[in-house]
Amino acid sequence: MKDKFLKDPTRPIRIEPGMSCDRLLEGLEGCSFQGRQLATAAKIWAEALDDDIIVWLGLAGAMVPAGMRRLVSTLIDEEFVDVIVSTGANLYHDYFETAGHFHHIGSTGVDDAELRDAKIDRIYDTYADEDIFFDIDRRIGKWASDNLEDRPYTTREFLKLLGDEAGRNSKGEQGILSTAAKKGVPVYCPAIGDSSIGIGLAEREKKFIFDVIGDVEETATLAAKKPSMVIYVGGGTPKNFIQQTEVTNIVNGRMLSGHKYAIQFVVDAPNWGGLSGCTFEEAVSWGKIAVDARMVSVLCDATIALPVAAAAVLTRREGKKRPGKHISEIVDW
Repeated sequence: MKDKFLKDPTRPIRIEPGMSCDRLLEGLEGCSFQGRQLATAAKIWAEALDDDIIVWLGLAGAMVPAGMRRLVSTLIDEEFVDVIVSTGANLYHDYFETAGHFHHIGSTGVDDAELRDAKIDRIYDTYADEDIFFDIDRRIGKWASDNLEDRPYTTREFLKLLGDEAGRNSKGEQGILSTAAKKGVPVYCPAIGDSSIGIGLAEREKKFIFDVIGDVEETATLAAKKPSMVIYVGGGTPKNFIQQTEVTNIVNGRMLSGHKYAIQFVVDAPNWGGLSGCTFEEAVSWGKIAVDARMVSVLCDATIALPVAAAAVLTRREGKKRPGKHISEIVDW
């Protein structure tokens, strides 16, 4: 009876000078707790890219102010992700940095009343200049007023145009929106009004209408084209929006089996019933995740886990091309 359970000893990790993230995670495969979960995430991610799949990235939280912008742009450029669903805040802060502005190292121990007087906005331990934020808000609003047609836009259409604009006017390196626009990677933002992009578009003489149901239809169509992998950085609206693609197809008579591979980097607990902490096992009951999916949840701050896992995958995939057609070749937009 004991032999059933005691057949795979843990393997204490060995560290050495110059160790890569790839080697580190290989060592953690024989350890326990979130170290092994993180190692499993990198393993699933790297191996899934040998399959002809669509890789969805759900991007929540304040990842761009936290310094993850260049990482996500690299994932797009290296064709490790095919579709992005993001909060509006991440995309706004991405546009802000592409325009040549910066978020700054700050502190949680500051007097926030003093920051208010200085017009400095704080995101935990990170600062930004509020006057520049307001200038970018107005710039986005003016650009939209001058360039958008008088018709509803899906968020994908709008963000492609905004990405093109960001790329044309870049004052530094290219970002998430501009790289996605260049590579033909669709970006969706189902809660676009819940961000400074929405603020910038408000109070304009021209009224802007977003076809968010068009977003639902497009993403469901994408999910039906190929098996899929989902990578969730945090939870929130991006996670649910990607999850519901499978349900949308089922409701409309296209019997998909659920996402084939699934990774999430989260810190939320499932016991409060919120979507951000929802386990993949729970998602199986909805048909969102396949019954036999390869899946792992890494309970860790994404600013720690995502760079380590992504660096390992980048190393393991160096020089290897993915099978199948690029996302831009399987849609008719």
